[in-house]
Amino acid sequence: MERVLVAGVSGAGKTTLATRLAARYGLPRYELDALHHGPGWEPRPTFVTEVTAFSATGRWVTEDQYHGKLGDLLWERADTVVWLDLPRRTVMARVLRRSVSRAVTGRELWNGNRERWRDWLRADHPVRWAWTQHARKRAATAALAARHPGVRVVRVTGARRLRDLAWLEHDAWTTSST
Repeated sequence: MERVLVAGVSGAGKTTLATRLAARYGLPRYELDALHHGPGWEPRPTFVTEVTAFSATGRWVTEDQYHGKLGDLLWERADTVVWLDLPRRTVMARVLRRSVSRAVTGRELWNGNRERWRDWLRADHPVRWAWTQHARKRAATAALAARHPGVRVVRVTGARRLRDLAWLEHDAWTTSST
C-alpha cells in the first residue's frame, strides 16, 4: 500500500481518512482541493501538472475527485483504493456538521477561501452535492473499480470500521470491508 486513493462522495470522510492513512503509514499527503482551488475559488492553472507529478512518484495518498480534469489518472497510478461507500444518512450528517462548522468559524480552507452561509444557495455547495450525487458517485466508483481490476479496492460501508485502521494491515481483505 504505497499509492492510496480514498474514494467517496463529498462528506464521506475522504480528507480525514487520507490524513490518518498518511500519518499511520508515513505516506506523503496531497490534498486535491488545496491544489485545485486558488484565491476566489478559481481553479489553479497548475492543478493537472501538479497532480500528474506527485502521482508519478512511488508513495502518496490523496482523495478521488476531479475526474472531469484528471480522468482515470489517479486510478491508473494507485495500488489501493479505499472506497468510503457510506449510507446517505451518514454522509449527510457529516457534510452538514462540517459545513455549519466552516460557516460559523469562517476558517480558511484553501488559498484564502472560506465557506460562507450564502454559498449554501449554490447548486454545487457540498451539502447539495452530497445529496444529489450520492447514488451517481457510488455507481461511478463501482465502474472505475471494474475498469481497473489491478487496483486493490477496499469498500467500507459502515463508519464503525473507520475508527480502527488495523484492518488495513491484513492481507485478508481484497474487495469489501464493512
